[in-house]
Amino acid sequence: MGKDGTSGAQGNAVRDVPEVAACGNARGAGAGARQGTVSHLEGEGTQKEQRQENQATWALAVESGAVLCDEEEDIMAILQAQNEEIAAKKKLAKQKEKARRSRPKNQNKGVEGDGKLSMLKSLKNKYNLNMLGLLETKKEVITKYEVARLWGSSTAGWEFVESAGMAGGLLLIWDEGVFQVDQRYKGERWLCVEGVLTKTNFRCAFCLVYGAHGREAKREVWEELSYVAGLCQIPFCFLGDFNEILQVEDRKGATSLMASSEEFKEWVRDMQLIDLPLTDRKYTWFRGRSCSRIDRVMVNVEWTEVFPDIRIKGVPRGLSDHCPVIMELTRVTGPPRPFRSLDAWFTHEGFLRMVKDEWRSLGEAQFPCKLRALAIQLRQWHKDNFRDMDKRLVRFEEELTKLDNSVSDGVYDGTTEARRKALVSFCSKWYIRKEMHWKQMSRSKHAANMDRNTRYFHNIALARRRNNRIDALI
Repeated sequence: MGKDGTSGAQGNAVRDVPEVAACGNARGAGAGARQGTVSHLEGEGTQKEQRQENQATWALAVESGAVLCDEEEDIMAILQAQNEEIAAKKKLAKQKEKARRSRPKNQNKGVEGDGKLSMLKSLKNKYNLNMLGLLETKKEVITKYEVARLWGSSTAGWEFVESAGMAGGLLLIWDEGVFQVDQRYKGERWLCVEGVLTKTNFRCAFCLVYGAHGREAKREVWEELSYVAGLCQIPFCFLGDFNEILQVEDRKGATSLMASSEEFKEWVRDMQLIDLPLTDRKYTWFRGRSCSRIDRVMVNVEWTEVFPDIRIKGVPRGLSDHCPVIMELTRVTGPPRPFRSLDAWFTHEGFLRMVKDEWRSLGEAQFPCKLRALAIQLRQWHKDNFRDMDKRLVRFEEELTKLDNSVSDGVYDGTTEARRKALVSFCSKWYIRKEMHWKQMSRSKHAANMDRNTRYFHNIALARRRNNRIDALI
């Protein structure tokens, strides 16, 4: 009985449907006829009442001397036309409302349309996501029930930006056990949440962005994002669809950057954001023959200092024309780094002498063997002379502070000024070495002249290291 009985029950249900529908239509036809008669009578009554109201208004106007008697026909015609126009508008509004109510629900192409809800739930479970950002939800209102249905539990935190009818809309959901939110900010095309990552006690902000299409509208979005980042004053992460590219290679067939792309690139530089590289695919948006990388994740310097191995990857786009982008904060260890010569070594007075002495001491050994042996000595020399550059600078600056305090207390002799000049010279030398080191590691194309922003170069270097890492061979 198990399978056969079930199939039989379903078959009976299907066969019974036309009969029920037919009875319903028959009853509906009778009800419709009665409703049509009532509506017709109500329409005649309404028109009669309007004529009576018009005549009463006219009599009052004549009695008060506001109009002359020969204007009666013209004014009555105007009032009648106005009444007919109002009635036509009401009828059209009723027809639109009826069409809207009868529209099938599966025409919705937002979060819940065409199997996308199932796809999102599968994505969340497969990659064990702690935060999920959705664009173009096409929903003016999102309820707690809908969020729980998508996330799989009722313990998630969430915030949304309503759509404009069937266009736009943003939704950000997070695991409250992982990220505790205490501030929320909204714009028409962006959504920002500020809080603390509980595992590391790291205070930060996530901003979900849906870029505009027009150049002026894009400028407004960039200005708003700059303002909210300045308002928070904490490590920031921008993620989403920016509707813009940063370089020519981000769009198939492009030969130059448009003016809006140049402005976007300049905004990224001004904000000192690091665009996390997408290593497993070239483009994130596809439509016909067009494809671009307009979906990205960008973080500021403070973020990469806490998560130096942060990286992103794209996953199959499924039912969407955008590839979902996943950000991972897990630490990944790599193979030993190859030996490299550093420009900062040549600023050390004893470097070249040490190299000559070590090379001569290796005698008549083969050239590759001598190179390997020299590399070992150089690594040790680097540790002895260039390790902990920051600590060396702090020590020199502390000595300068002590010297200044002694002078403030009236202690000054013939060696004081010489010591101060020597300490200032040491500080200057180590600042230059540190800057040369990180500038070489970052290979920054934007820094024509050296400055003291070694922190920026440091994080560019870390971004390059993440980009060069090979995670898998297929």
